[in-house]
Amino acid sequence: MSEPGDKGFRQSQAFLHTWSGLLLGWLLFAVFVTGTIAFYREGLNRWMRPELAKVEQPDVVLAGAQRFLSDKAPEAKSWSFYMPTREMPGAVVSWRPQPVEGETPRRGRNRNQALIGADGRPTEARETRGGEFFYRFHFDLYYMPVIWARWLVGIAALFMLVAILSGVVTHKKIFRDFFTLRRGKSQRSWLDGHNATAVLALPFHLMITYTGLVTLMVTLLPWATMAAFPDEGDFYDALYPEAAEVERTGRPVPLVDLSAIVRDAEQRIGGTAGYIEVTEPGDAAARVTVIRSGESMLSSRTPRLTYDGTTGQPVWIAPPQGAASVTAGAMIGVHAGRFADPWLRFLYFLCGVAGSVMVGSGLVLWTVKRRERLADPAKPYFGFRLVERLNVAAIGGLCLGIAVMLWANRLLPGGMADRAAWEVHCLFMAWGAASLLAVVRRPQPNWVALLGLTGVLLVALPVYNLLGTSKGLVATLAAGDWMIAGIDLSLLVFGIAFLAIARRVKRHQPAERRVRRRDAAIPAREMEPAE
Repeated sequence: MSEPGDKGFRQSQAFLHTWSGLLLGWLLFAVFVTGTIAFYREGLNRWMRPELAKVEQPDVVLAGAQRFLSDKAPEAKSWSFYMPTREMPGAVVSWRPQPVEGETPRRGRNRNQALIGADGRPTEARETRGGEFFYRFHFDLYYMPVIWARWLVGIAALFMLVAILSGVVTHKKIFRDFFTLRRGKSQRSWLDGHNATAVLALPFHLMITYTGLVTLMVTLLPWATMAAFPDEGDFYDALYPEAAEVERTGRPVPLVDLSAIVRDAEQRIGGTAGYIEVTEPGDAAARVTVIRSGESMLSSRTPRLTYDGTTGQPVWIAPPQGAASVTAGAMIGVHAGRFADPWLRFLYFLCGVAGSVMVGSGLVLWTVKRRERLADPAKPYFGFRLVERLNVAAIGGLCLGIAVMLWANRLLPGGMADRAAWEVHCLFMAWGAASLLAVVRRPQPNWVALLGLTGVLLVALPVYNLLGTSKGLVATLAAGDWMIAGIDLSLLVFGIAFLAIARRVKRHQPAERRVRRRDAAIPAREMEPAE
């Protein structure tokens, strides 16, 4: 028998678990879903540009990038690009012109860009945000200032951490209940599913939430940084040191072969190169900086080397980082999972799916649990109706919006102005339409419509790829391109799952409420429980 004090403590933790999970639960669901998709952002970048061939020889792309930039922008201030890998659709190269005296440098996205294909030649492809949209959305959101978005996501992550820890305390039989799954039992079924997805990946949920907070620590706790580094520039110089800036001499000297520099840098830094920046190309003062890829080490703060661009000799190496910086870099690296091999990345993805289901089922459980205690289920109180409709809008609407965005990627005209932005707009228009539907219709038919339509759209995508592109499932399986084939197979699996859930919801009949005499004497207003 539990002590009264223990029972009171667990009840207080249950209250904390309920409301910390609910108040920002809809935002947490969006963050979890898009963050989970972002584990395969490189693969999605290629899936959303099916006209591009897979990179088989990264050195060919690197040589082609140098040739293109030498012809296109020989006197630029700088060139930069990520090293192509076999999971990328090529290399997006960018360059910045020499600054004009008296002109303020323009901020924002660099428009001086080109795509170098797998054959080392510049190529054209549909404009798309690809998987990068999901990666940026899960901490920057959209249509709002980045600083406010990160504050919101950071606070939501803090609520998530509280919900996880209080949930472990609240459910004293949580590990035993993990092996229990009661079907067709309404509230108990939802609770079993919620517990199973929570316990199955509990270490992952704790890790991904805490390390997510670490990635936003400078935003959430800026005071220590401000005290140690009064000048913001000093902070970034300490965290991301760079070689001393050089001035252009005006004396033309050919740039050495970048492939030779990359090979030498990879031997010195003990891993593959991930990013290359060339400053003052074609000049005697040229410098080439090579940064190690985050895929080759745990920490996200990877070492860098700078070479003399005319001789190919190293002139600077980043100093060793302190213990705090290394620890923070490792936590950010664990959160992003870029170091993971294919099987570990797949495990990250499955745990992310479990986290998404955990958050979504918790939101639905809030209404399921309270529906059985309503005095009149046909006339629920305002708070219940609000949560019920927000669940439909946030869960059903987001899933439908993602499916619509993927279809927009396939159907929008290739030469359309601001095509990448309109792909994203399609997601939010579908999400907005679903939210409007949630307001004007009862929840159950909305769940069926939104989940069913999402399932149909997802299942139809691999079919369209098979008939309308050269990267259909048969072709990718035959070529051994498991990344693209895996995305199509995942779309099929999730589409079928959405259809099965829609079918189950349509057939569901709420159990009749058994009113006890003690409940019958309680006025309806008193039966609006806070927990």
